[in-house]
Amino acid sequence: MELSTIIGSSAGIFTTLAALPQLIKSWKTKSTKDVSLEWCSILLVGVLLWLIYGVMVTDWPLIIANILTFIFVSGILFLKLRYG
Repeated sequence: MELSTIIGSSAGIFTTLAALPQLIKSWKTKSTKDVSLEWCSILLVGVLLWLIYGVMVTDWPLIIANILTFIFVSGILFLKLRYG
């Protein structure tokens, strides 16, 4: 495995996992008052664009990381809209 693939995969793992604590906390507390709707929306668009780019260049670590991040951030956005 190339060093660039290892670094890219590691970056994908860390950035994907970064959304998980907020999703879990929001789910458990049923509160998203400290989550910015604008931040969440902008992040979701950015992740979607990275996903599209990953598909265009057939970069599997990028695709997988952004699919998971899209799911996690979508969950945060859903909870924000539900419990806002």
